[in-house]
Amino acid sequence: MLNRGYAYTSIIGSKHHGQTLLAHLASLYSHSSSQAWQQALNKGEVMLDGVIADGSESVAAGQTLVWNRPPWTEPDAPRHFEVLLDDPHLLAVNKPSGLPTLPGGGFMENTLLRLVQKHCPGANPVHRLGRATSGIVLFARTSQVASYFEANWNTSKIQKIYRALAQHVAQQDVYEILTPIGLVPHPRLGSVWAASPHGKPSRSLAKVIARTARTTTFEVSLYSGRPHQIRIHLASIGHPLVGDPLYGATGQPLETNPGLPGDGGYLLHAQYLRFEHPITGEQVHLEAAVPPGFSSEEPSAVR
Repeated sequence: MLNRGYAYTSIIGSKHHGQTLLAHLASLYSHSSSQAWQQALNKGEVMLDGVIADGSESVAAGQTLVWNRPPWTEPDAPRHFEVLLDDPHLLAVNKPSGLPTLPGGGFMENTLLRLVQKHCPGANPVHRLGRATSGIVLFARTSQVASYFEANWNTSKIQKIYRALAQHVAQQDVYEILTPIGLVPHPRLGSVWAASPHGKPSRSLAKVIARTARTTTFEVSLYSGRPHQIRIHLASIGHPLVGDPLYGATGQPLETNPGLPGDGGYLLHAQYLRFEHPITGEQVHLEAAVPPGFSSEEPSAVR
């Protein structure tokens, strides 16, 4: 089933001034070749400052570029979610693994945002989970509430606890992880977030809740909000998530054929979210049931 298509809009930056439009498109949207972009241009899909372009134009800083992508068939994704909280100000849902939170990467309608807005048209997420990550996503229903969470999301006022299934048996029961996170080279994307000595300060607290002969299940509390923080942090201490196609044991992309950030195969679940309701002042304690994939854990003495 085709979606409605989408108009991708960008503003030409100063560093691209003087490029031909065709060259600019091929560098901006590197998923398609110059030949593919020329075909899109020939079909009249690209506009520069409101005028249909042919690709030979020299772009100038400040110009508006629009690619009117025709409707396409999106990849399959789960199209269900569980409502955990629904009041006039907030909506919280339990997102399944495999459903993107926001449009991107070929997904437009098969996203949590689109599905939730059919139920609650004015709701917008105050954070996001990776496509393969399951669990709690919180939506604001008013601009006042959205502003509150934007200001406080990465503070002690919002408690976020995840469950993660990691490789290898942990030797300690608790780890405070302070590995900085920044952009590093990636062979397919150019760059990707990963462990980096030049990255931004980051903090997680990982507690062992179960061990098997080859794996450890951690309960991870976040104290900063870096992209892919839990995946990177656990990998950086020698415990990459089981099945993670991107991050290896140093928190860096795998040396051989690293995957993309949105690729699945791992188990990571946003299990608890606790905060004071920004309007009523009540304490809110949300819990999303752990998916079946964690059910084979062997209990540890650590709880």
